[in-house]
Amino acid sequence: MLPEMIARTLASLVLAAASSAQAPSPPRPNIVVVLSDDMGYSDIGCYGGEIETPNLDALAADGLRFTQFYNTGRCCPTRASLLTGLHPHQAGVGHMMEDRGHEGYRGRLGPQCVTLAQVLAPAGYRCYAVGKWHVTPATTADALADKSNWPLQRGFQRYYGTIHGAGSYFDPSSLVRDNEVVTVASDGEYQPQANGAATPYYYTDAIADHAVRFVREHARDHAGEPFFLYVAFTAAHWPLHAKAADRQKYAGRYDGGYEPVRAARRAKMQQLGLLDEGWPQVPPAERWGDVRDPAFERRCMEVYAAQIDCMDQGVGRLVTELKARGCFDDTLFFYLQDNGACAEATGRGDGAKARGERPSLPPMAASDTQIGSRPKQTRDGWPVRSGYGVMPGDADTYVAYGRGWANVSNTPFREYKHWVHEGGIATPLVVHWPNGVPAARRGTLEAQPGQLVDVMATCVDVAGATYPEQIGDVAITPMEGASLQPAFAGRSIARTRPLVWEHEGNRAVRDGAWKLVAKEGRPWELYDVVRDRGEMHDVAAEHRDRVQAMAATWQAWAERANVLPLGAWRGRVRQELSKETRFELGAGAVLARGEAPPIAGRGFSVTVRFTVQDERDGVLMAHGGSAHGYALFLREGVLHFVARTGTRMVDVGDRIVGRGAHTARAHLDATGRVSLVLDGGDAARADLTTPITTMPTDGLQVGRDAGGLVGPYARDNAFGGKIERVYVDIDP
Repeated sequence: MLPEMIARTLASLVLAAASSAQAPSPPRPNIVVVLSDDMGYSDIGCYGGEIETPNLDALAADGLRFTQFYNTGRCCPTRASLLTGLHPHQAGVGHMMEDRGHEGYRGRLGPQCVTLAQVLAPAGYRCYAVGKWHVTPATTADALADKSNWPLQRGFQRYYGTIHGAGSYFDPSSLVRDNEVVTVASDGEYQPQANGAATPYYYTDAIADHAVRFVREHARDHAGEPFFLYVAFTAAHWPLHAKAADRQKYAGRYDGGYEPVRAARRAKMQQLGLLDEGWPQVPPAERWGDVRDPAFERRCMEVYAAQIDCMDQGVGRLVTELKARGCFDDTLFFYLQDNGACAEATGRGDGAKARGERPSLPPMAASDTQIGSRPKQTRDGWPVRSGYGVMPGDADTYVAYGRGWANVSNTPFREYKHWVHEGGIATPLVVHWPNGVPAARRGTLEAQPGQLVDVMATCVDVAGATYPEQIGDVAITPMEGASLQPAFAGRSIARTRPLVWEHEGNRAVRDGAWKLVAKEGRPWELYDVVRDRGEMHDVAAEHRDRVQAMAATWQAWAERANVLPLGAWRGRVRQELSKETRFELGAGAVLARGEAPPIAGRGFSVTVRFTVQDERDGVLMAHGGSAHGYALFLREGVLHFVARTGTRMVDVGDRIVGRGAHTARAHLDATGRVSLVLDGGDAARADLTTPITTMPTDGLQVGRDAGGLVGPYARDNAFGGKIERVYVDIDP
């Protein structure tokens, strides 16, 4: 019950007051921030989960667990806020990585903000980052060429990780070492090991291994200097990829479906003091008896659990290294999550089911860099499969775990990633610092609310750093948060502002026990989150004056923090698109996105005049990438036209093309019907069922495809013959 929780907290405060006077915080501790991805509030063991996380549980048992800490509800805004101590819109990342023509939605960290590394380095810290960056564009070759917002340009001395936000765990996209793009195959500095033997690459392990490596090298080369280490795991973001040994540990554990797991988590959370039995229960999102494929759903959760288990193993290796270097007690360690559980249906529609349904593709070269979230193929040439019946886990699968399990992960809250109800923004926060948290406080729960912006304020406080007012001619936006250090000793956080959120038009403000929250385009709802943290009983009608006052508070924040106008995140990407309807191109031509044919939602035709010589394969032309686009190419001498949009794709193959001059014409009409004609012969036909709905991010290339791959071929795949002319015509 809640009164018992309060009594325990009061008792710990009394003990802390006695001990804190005798245990002043040491100067300049090392600081480690571990951030995981797309996980629910109750997933890890010390917050109620059945997933095995003994290393995080041990940190919690000897540290603090904040019960009311919050992120922003989405991956890149959370990273922007955590790194800068600002609300995401103030840092320029109010939404995703596109410039929407508004200062709050530039899709990259702006010059008006500084990162934790840029603040801590002048205070004498060495700064290291590993894992997911995702605060600057990285979905095209052109975007990857701009390094101005990469970690080394933002204050870090070393970096290993991915600039983009998602991708294969076995062959991650936009992989970077320090300041150079590498691949799993080409990177000569890292060979995964286990028990002295080489093992297959797995990104979660690589992140942990590099975190350990940076600590070890710091102790060797910079002994006596404090360090800041930012460890951003991609676990457990889709796709569901996990090593077989970790998956096997969870085989059969979820055979009973959603409700037994939810019930067990609620019982454990109540026992731990994390849940008041008086809170109304959130209804289940899905019922096990209604699921389409129980074996598939069970496997999804088994793999998801294995991903988290592997991450915890990595945390354990990092802790072991800190202890071996004699600096564990002097290290302030944070663990938190970037948003609530993810209910996105990525890869869960109908699709290819059996491995080997299509022939193996050419293996990728060692230097071929994965760009974009979803690869076309594995590095050794297997097509990547999605859809019901594709049992996730291996490198050639691409699936998310779905709304039913996300609802379980978010026990006891409602909604998910994207929204700012509790299920979208509530995160565990484990704080461990033996030399900074009094013994009487260790293992206790901290109920004071907090938010991402507080991490910067806390680091500045404990490090004795100075947050800059200006760098060069640029005024730096003042940090927004309050230091959490008083809470370590059981004192009150000196907070002067309420907690506030906005993402995709979803908005909220919390002041004390009251939370005002709304979905995009919907009226405000009001909840007493002390009595109803599941947000099941809206009391806005009973407290109209409070609603009005809190709404005014939110409005004032939104006006000063680059949030408004609401809906700016939907703004057109600043880059203007071409208005031309006919394009005539020669061999080697390259058009950027804004110069390329404006095909979104429209019918169009492509005509290529070309000559086949000794080498008959390669790309004649390609426009777009793995999400949206089209391409004409030859494979094993057969002419193909491929078109894709979202999860839909068609691949039309015509007859074998002989040596000599040819003309190929492909047409995709506004209803999605596709035809391909070679040299005026009979048409090969297919139905995409829709036009290409979104303008591709990648541009157009004649004679190769060096960006995100449109077709089932290796990157670049230059045509070996001669291309006379390419014509693209937009239908009237």
